[in-house]
Amino acid sequence: MKYAEDIIIKPIMTEKSYTNIAMGKYTFKVAVNATKIEIKNAVEELFGVKVLKVNTMRYDGKNKRVGVHQGTTSAWKKAIVQIDTNPADEKYLAKGGKEVKSNKKYKTEIEEISSAFGTN
Repeated sequence: MKYAEDIIIKPIMTEKSYTNIAMGKYTFKVAVNATKIEIKNAVEELFGVKVLKVNTMRYDGKNKRVGVHQGTTSAWKKAIVQIDTNPADEKYLAKGGKEVKSNKKYKTEIEEISSAFGTN
């Protein structure tokens, strides 16, 4: 079983990711073997937001040389997660066809990252 802390490694803070926060898109460095569904569940669990879409990109390691020593940098994976900035109440049909609202509350932004950028 994978834990959410093992899937989401750290947020990526660049100028482009900073401008995407206004649209509800957050960028994270994630585990290389993590799937989109695992990333979605990890972000929802860690930050209490509703995830709409996950886009991922894989980056291979680059060849590097320091003096006579050669090697490669490690491969990594980036995920851009779009959250629901206006979450509606979840409704479902209970036994007998009665409509019931879920009492689960979602946040409209990820405060931990927004405070790191200084948007609050």
